[in-house]
Amino acid sequence: MHAFDVLGDPVRRRILELLADGEQPSGAVTEVVRREFGISQPAVSQHLRVLRENGFARVRAEGTRRLYAVDDRGLREVDEWLDRFRRFWSGHLDALATELARGKRERRLQQEDGQ
Repeated sequence: MHAFDVLGDPVRRRILELLADGEQPSGAVTEVVRREFGISQPAVSQHLRVLRENGFARVRAEGTRRLYAVDDRGLREVDEWLDRFRRFWSGHLDALATELARGKRERRLQQEDGQ
């Protein structure tokens, strides 16, 4: 399955968002996803399996619990694909950083003048 096919599903994207905060027990992930999407536990397990099999998530056993975490292999594939398009936004981000720094400097100078 192509990385964007995996990420095309909103449930799988939400699971990755949860895992981006750090390793999570499958029960905690299932609870959030079931509440937000109204799907069954087996359906959540299926989404976790798709993420695992396609390099977006990894699992480790800790006793009877299964702990899931982000696996960056799938994300690297997405990053590599996006690389050819970065030129369309990286200049804009650089300009934004310059404007933010300029505004910060002006506020600092105003504070110094006001003291």
